[in-house]
Amino acid sequence: MRTMREPLAKPRPFDSTGILLALVLTIVVVLPLLVVGVWAFTEVWRYPNVLPQQFGLRFWEQTLNRSDVWNALWLSLTLSAVVTLASAIICLPAAYAFARMRFPGRDLLFFSFLAGHAFPKFGLLVAIAAIFLQLDLIGTFWGVALIQLVNTLMFMIWIPVAAFQAVDRRMEEAARDVGAGPFRVFWSITLPQAAPTIAAALLLTFVGTFYETEGAWLIGAPGIRTMPVLMISFINNQMVIQFGAVLSVMLWVPSSIALMFARSVIGGNAFARGFGG
Repeated sequence: MRTMREPLAKPRPFDSTGILLALVLTIVVVLPLLVVGVWAFTEVWRYPNVLPQQFGLRFWEQTLNRSDVWNALWLSLTLSAVVTLASAIICLPAAYAFARMRFPGRDLLFFSFLAGHAFPKFGLLVAIAAIFLQLDLIGTFWGVALIQLVNTLMFMIWIPVAAFQAVDRRMEEAARDVGAGPFRVFWSITLPQAAPTIAAALLLTFVGTFYETEGAWLIGAPGIRTMPVLMISFINNQMVIQFGAVLSVMLWVPSSIALMFARSVIGGNAFARGFGG
């Protein structure tokens, strides 16, 4: 019997434009990070020299010996934990309702959670700050926590909605057929399937809150200084760029690990599924 061979696929043309664009974007993103990383280990770097004249760890020692650095770190971790927990309590039930229920005004309410991201953020913060001033929340821990809670809606509504929509309904129906109640179905079938994506959303929320700057600066000043606010203060007030660079490098490690984990769990189509909610 004569066999017919499938024709070989034609090689794709060399996309020089795409490669050039990717190279430019890489330079734009990586180069500033590289410069900051070099500054963190530099003791002397004067213009017009392209490379530092002296490397060292003197500024690492000075930064880590400052009590305000550790106070700011503890405050940022506490804020992030409180905001993430509050966001989970508020947003996860709402996400489940958006994913599984149909009610009047559902789509409008769903998109209203993102209204804060559709306008210039700083203008919105100024308007909220005027309200917080009347409520004596300016310069307080809970004032900063509330303003940062607004920023968590993107992660804690849309991503969990996508997670709940992706659950295999056939497994839930099979569990009900053998007599499992609604809570048992949710705990044993729904939650385990949605849990990895929800965990990634929680992680992104924690990291995003940890690095939030505008709200912490506008609402928290002068009494509340988180790590990003302290980093800006180091650079602006003391004019020692190494202090800010050291804090930046310290913050890169946990954020990089968190974002890589979240990216591997969520995947590229989680937001698209959320849009389809």
